[in-house]
Amino acid sequence: MANDADQNVTVENPTESESAVEVKEETAEMIDEPIVSKLIEEPASDTVEAKAKKVARQRVKVSKGEIKRQAILLILSVWFVNYGLIFYYLPLGGWIMAFQNFKLKKTFFDSLFSARFVGLKKFHFMFEFDVLKDAIHETGNIFQALKVWIDNVMFIRTLRNTLGMGILNLVTTFVMAILFAILLNEVKNKLGKKLVQTISYLPHFLSWIIVTAIIRDTLSSTGIINDLLRLFHVIDAEETYNFFMKPLWFWPIVAFANVWKETGWNAIIYLAAITAIDPCLYEAADIDGAGRIAKMRFITLPGIAPTIIILLVMNIGNVLNAGFEIQYLLGNGIIQKVSQTIDIYVLQWGISKSDFSLGTAAGMFKSAVSILLIVICNQIVKKTGHGSLF
Repeated sequence: MANDADQNVTVENPTESESAVEVKEETAEMIDEPIVSKLIEEPASDTVEAKAKKVARQRVKVSKGEIKRQAILLILSVWFVNYGLIFYYLPLGGWIMAFQNFKLKKTFFDSLFSARFVGLKKFHFMFEFDVLKDAIHETGNIFQALKVWIDNVMFIRTLRNTLGMGILNLVTTFVMAILFAILLNEVKNKLGKKLVQTISYLPHFLSWIIVTAIIRDTLSSTGIINDLLRLFHVIDAEETYNFFMKPLWFWPIVAFANVWKETGWNAIIYLAAITAIDPCLYEAADIDGAGRIAKMRFITLPGIAPTIIILLVMNIGNVLNAGFEIQYLLGNGIIQKVSQTIDIYVLQWGISKSDFSLGTAAGMFKSAVSILLIVICNQIVKKTGHGSLF
């Protein structure tokens, strides 16, 4: 009997093993060998990332039922698409004026189609490279030649002013907005926090006319700044310091005005990003004995880093948008060499002197440089692996 049982066991086991082998063979046939080898070679994280990219590349199939459900949204989106086409893309056809000797006649289109093409003549007029070549030949020093070029060519001087004020505004407003948001987040009193935040972003809604009037009154001979200078004996009691007659002070005044006007408004998006940080991280930091500065440095800043990077890329594209109103309103003949921007240059030549082609060329150059800066910065950020704008 024992021998029969042993025989039964030995007979059944080969059958089970054969079926298991068949299942394994069928499974192996169903699985693609290259995929299996790839999964074995690649780490799990890479596999998940590859799958995510593959899903993102897949074409989304839209059914008729989905179109019916989203019909109202599609109808509403048509208006916004048309708005963008009419007011953003259609006017780009006017860039052709930069390569013409455009003269306004009876109608705009009649003037546009009958204008004579002059190629890059307007761009040569703006940059005047001959002045730079002659300066290099005379001085023999590239830096002195650049100084001569900037001093004698209006557009180059305008470009220098625009870049200088744009970079200064970017650094000051960007850093101050982040710092203000982080410090405001540390305020525990909710009523005080809301009050400070409301007061901080109210200047954003003020017109630049009002802001420049406040700045002029503050820095005037009878303003509070001159009163403080007399009080602390920085200047004599009967003297006044005229800030708007000193070219050295113009760029810092513009930067201060932008910080005062826009810091509270720019900080809103950083405050929103801070609220998305997991509170458990702060609780864990409290348990570990971390102070406020340590939590700001190791939790808050890394938590809002993606937002900072995206906004930095977008703001770098606006470096040449240094402003128009404040420079135009605060500028005067004495400080014109440091106050004029590309927007004022376009107004002066394109409208005041009716050289629409030159104004278009200057605006076109500004747009091209802005796009180039955004693309370059976005690629740099993408290479570093900190996310990107597109």
